[in-house]
This record gives sequence, C-alpha cells and structure tokens, in this order.
Amino acid sequence: MSQWSACKTRLVLAALLRLGWRVKRQSGSHRTLTKPNWEDVVFAFHEADELGPRILARLARQTGLRPSDL
Repeated sequence: MSQWSACKTRLVLAALLRLGWRVKRQSGSHRTLTKPNWEDVVFAFHEADELGPRILARLARQTGLRPSDL
C-alpha cells in the first residue's frame, strides 16, 4: 500500500509553494517550478484535477514533497 492517497492538484501546488518552490514560467497549465539546489520540475496539471498515488510518489522524488506536507 502506498503512503500517498489521491489529492487535488491545487493542494499539491500550494504545498510545493510553501516548501520554497516558485513558478519560474507558465504556458497554459504547464508550470516550471524552480528551487535553489534542485532541478527544475514541470508541473503540468489543471487545478481541478486529482493526482493519484503513483504520480504523487514520482513528484515527491523530484521535489522532496512528503505526505505530511499536504
């Protein structure tokens, strides 16, 4: 069983912004997030979408996001 449960995209984006990520640029629903000493991450989801456990786990590996951050 995954430690991640499904979550709305807007909540995930808000958590990333609280963790120090910022929007470097945006084109439509594609946002490039940046944080010092981390690789840029493309966040390409609509705000009303729900993200499943697999994509959340992948995003966590790229950004350092933890389930407790949501």
